[in-house]
Amino acid sequence: MNPGKALAGGTLAHIVTTKGPVFVALILLLYTTCTFSANSVKMAVLKFGTVNWELDVIKRHGLDQEQGFNLQAVEMAGKQATMVALQAGSVDIAVSDWIWVSRQRNEGKAFTFVPYSTALGALVVPQDSQVKQIKDLQGLRLGIAGGPLDKSWLLLQALAFQQSGIALDKALTPVFAAPPLLNQQLKQGRIDAVLNFWPYVARLEATGMQQLIGVQDVSRGLGIHSQVPFVGYVFDDQWAQQHKDLIRGFIRATNKAKQIMLNSDQEWEQLRPLMKAPDEATFVALRDGFRAGIPRQWGDTEQNDAKQLFDILFRLGGKKLVGNTTQLTEGTFWSDTVE
Repeated sequence: MNPGKALAGGTLAHIVTTKGPVFVALILLLYTTCTFSANSVKMAVLKFGTVNWELDVIKRHGLDQEQGFNLQAVEMAGKQATMVALQAGSVDIAVSDWIWVSRQRNEGKAFTFVPYSTALGALVVPQDSQVKQIKDLQGLRLGIAGGPLDKSWLLLQALAFQQSGIALDKALTPVFAAPPLLNQQLKQGRIDAVLNFWPYVARLEATGMQQLIGVQDVSRGLGIHSQVPFVGYVFDDQWAQQHKDLIRGFIRATNKAKQIMLNSDQEWEQLRPLMKAPDEATFVALRDGFRAGIPRQWGDTEQNDAKQLFDILFRLGGKKLVGNTTQLTEGTFWSDTVE
């Protein structure tokens, strides 16, 4: 039996009169579940990703229900798995960057992007390091999270060449590895510096390591004056057009959660178990790092700066990074305005 047909016609009345109260309760539960599912938004997340902090705030404060939807977090084993799930349609939203979105749109897949965070990463060295400028990295071993096409690494190379005429990829020994492993290697002295993602930078700073330059500062050195959010919520444009109330509600809920996290220290005490901070210094560094990455503005200035960043990354990363396009693909940024 099709529950939708049973509920749409006279079949339900027949069931009520002939099957008894237990069966009626089951049918009503099925009806409620179907209705509930229709208002659900499924989001792919990594088990230990910082996005979980924001989602936890949304659920504890009922911000999703307030906006008329039910947020469901779907845990994935890795970043690639989240994007596969999004492309397969088994989730509605995932977290990625607008370079990926632009490439997908150029290939005919209508994904789009809404900002999540401006936090990127930084170049970190030990407290007693002799590295004081980017050019001092010559001849040293630099740990790099994200691989040879990591956007932070490409931007750092661009700034090194602009400042000193150095081809940084040839002037030092790059060591590509997972973020936590790079942190350990830096602590053990096996590498001289690390270019890592912001949560791992926060953990290093909490142990006394020092940030030499942040990736946002690298961008400013390249002429990008606004804080461009690289990381955002990504979803199918056609799905969003068909479910405007859901996606608008989702964005309102995430914005409210960010404001709570920005203004309430007590909220972070509730998040402490999720953060896995081994000590108070790490907890504070993670909290402050997240807050610093909350986008304050997203308009024409930031989007035009994103286009400039795309041009820089295209020159360095080429088609391996951006695909078969020479400019940011139209529609990469979701155009709908949510109050």
